[in-house]
Amino acid sequence: MMLNDLILGFSVAATPINLFYCLMGSLFGTLVGVLPGVGPVVTIAVLLPATFALEPTSALIMLAGIYYGAQYGGSTTSILLNLPGETSSVVTCLDGHAMARQGRAGPALAVSALGSFFAGCAATLLIALFSPLLGAIAVRFGPADYFSLMVVGLVGAVVLAQGSLLKAVSMIVLGLLLGLVGTDVNSAVSRFDFGLPELADGINFVVLAMGLFGIGEIIVTLERRKDEEGTVIPHGRVWPSRDDVRQSWKPVLRGTALGSLLGLLPGGGTALASFAAYALEKKLSRSPERFGKGAIEGVAAPESANNAAAQTSFIPLLTLGLPSNAVMALMVGAMMIHGITPGPQIMTSRPDLFWGMIASMWIGNLMLVLLNMPMIGLWVRLLRIPYRLLYPAILLFACIGIYSVSNSAFDVGLAAAFGLLGYVLVKAAFEPAPLLLGFILGPLMEENLRRAMTMSRGDAGVFLREPVSLVLLLLAAALLALTLLPAVKRGRQEVFVE
Repeated sequence: MMLNDLILGFSVAATPINLFYCLMGSLFGTLVGVLPGVGPVVTIAVLLPATFALEPTSALIMLAGIYYGAQYGGSTTSILLNLPGETSSVVTCLDGHAMARQGRAGPALAVSALGSFFAGCAATLLIALFSPLLGAIAVRFGPADYFSLMVVGLVGAVVLAQGSLLKAVSMIVLGLLLGLVGTDVNSAVSRFDFGLPELADGINFVVLAMGLFGIGEIIVTLERRKDEEGTVIPHGRVWPSRDDVRQSWKPVLRGTALGSLLGLLPGGGTALASFAAYALEKKLSRSPERFGKGAIEGVAAPESANNAAAQTSFIPLLTLGLPSNAVMALMVGAMMIHGITPGPQIMTSRPDLFWGMIASMWIGNLMLVLLNMPMIGLWVRLLRIPYRLLYPAILLFACIGIYSVSNSAFDVGLAAAFGLLGYVLVKAAFEPAPLLLGFILGPLMEENLRRAMTMSRGDAGVFLREPVSLVLLLLAAALLALTLLPAVKRGRQEVFVE
């Protein structure tokens, strides 16, 4: 059965138009991974309006390619310039750049690319194997179960968010409130729109995402960034020696396994996976003092982990309709733009889209290896473009995209306001990603809450009587309680500081 599904997927992904968009996504992803301050969240937010004219499958293939492609690009500049283009590549700087200073930049780049390729392919195989099973289980979920599942998702985002728990909870609540703006579908009563007719249909997802992450990130980056060129270290011989392969194959396997697991967690993601994989290798090593001084395991494990996490984060999105991080929330937005409701029904209603996306991930990972190894010099030269020349172009495309959504100047002004909000949040040490998850999940939670209460005739005990719902709520409560324990709270703070 799965073989037939994969054949269908490759027949969809291998069409010339989908191969082209897979290539574009891989190229864009590598580019945004290379350039500091231009991450996949910003890029996908800016490109969302451009996907209106595309077929849904082509659009999602391209956006997915940007996400996992960014993990490849970030390692190149981390190793050669000690300049991480992506948050998930920060830890690669420690040993990758040390190897480069020792004249071993080539093997570091090769192990990074090959480890990423293996991890991406293995994690995609997990998606193909387990998504149908999870989807079959999710189809049996009732409204109460879905509501409780989303509560777990939001609690997970709080627990794994950087910084204060109270700040993370406040971001979730603000996102939920913003998701309620507009006309109530049941009573047709306007809510929280301040009498503005432009908000009658609610806040547009593209406007919020572009403002919060696109414009807000540009302001933050302009404040922090100085156009200084790093010292580019020649990469020399690329292929690793037999000894390099011997030292790195086990870290690649462990990083792939750990990253695949962490990618599934609500609020988890590529940065968490790469840091956890590095910490694990250092703990398992017989000579941990080598780490930070050019240990190839310190490159192999985190680079494998972040790519595996990037792939498996699609599993909760495709099977449960639950975004596990900010990029997946944007993917939900892209699906909704095209009239697709994320969740288990995608596998039956749109098998071409579901399996086409999965097949495209294998093709995209192969494209990324073929693109990254020969084009290292080009990616490094791109860093010499001053950011003061890049950001006006990004802002221009963002404003054109926002205006094109509904031909409304009000939306452009609203996005600018959200941009300022994003800047203020970052300055006040609030992480904006939980806000986006709350905004996406808020209306879905309200819908399932109302449906469950209607079916139970107003009896809130339905959430405790349904076995699945009860287990999920207990899990959410246990996560919160565990995080509030002094020892866990202290350890959590130490992890984020480190």
